[in-house]
Amino acid sequence: RFFNHFADRAFIVTQSVKKLKKEEMEWVLKDEGWKDLSTRKPIKLSDIDLNNPEILNHLYYKEEPYETKKVNNQRLIVTFSPKYAVYQKHIRDKQVERAKQFIEKGKKTKGTSNPNDPKRFIDSISVTENGEVAVKTMNILDTSKIENEAKFDGFYGIATDLLDDDVASIIKISEGRWEIEESFRIMKSEFDAR
Repeated sequence: RFFNHFADRAFIVTQSVKKLKKEEMEWVLKDEGWKDLSTRKPIKLSDIDLNNPEILNHLYYKEEPYETKKVNNQRLIVTFSPKYAVYQKHIRDKQVERAKQFIEKGKKTKGTSNPNDPKRFIDSISVTENGEVAVKTMNILDTSKIENEAKFDGFYGIATDLLDDDVASIIKISEGRWEIEESFRIMKSEFDAR
């Protein structure tokens, strides 16, 4: 069924939830409008208990029409995976611990542009607690940055122009992208070719 769309140049692409416009980001983070992918029953995200192992393999979604400056007639599908949320929190907690170690050791805080660099959670201040200009700069843990990242745990966005196709099918195709990307990685690194 999906191969018929290739002649028309249909697409399914990853959409960064963190880079959405403000109103779209608010829509994603709203508690309402979510459905269980397997049952299609409505659910509120606040009702999901991430400590319940039975719920970890469930997948939830919401969708809406989506337009960008360059492409009209698309839809945005956002999924929420409790398992992915727990995984992302675990990884970030380790990075926060490393950031704390950098602060304790007084290490240089200039990080790379790598989004996984623990130094992204370190901020420098040059004022005292009284608001006076300080002679010495101090490194502190940027808790607002940590909280902002935590808001997006478990979310994954997909943009597509397949307006009438089943959400589960689109998500399944999107999930299969890693196999294609892995094949390209192996081809580029393992095979000698002219």
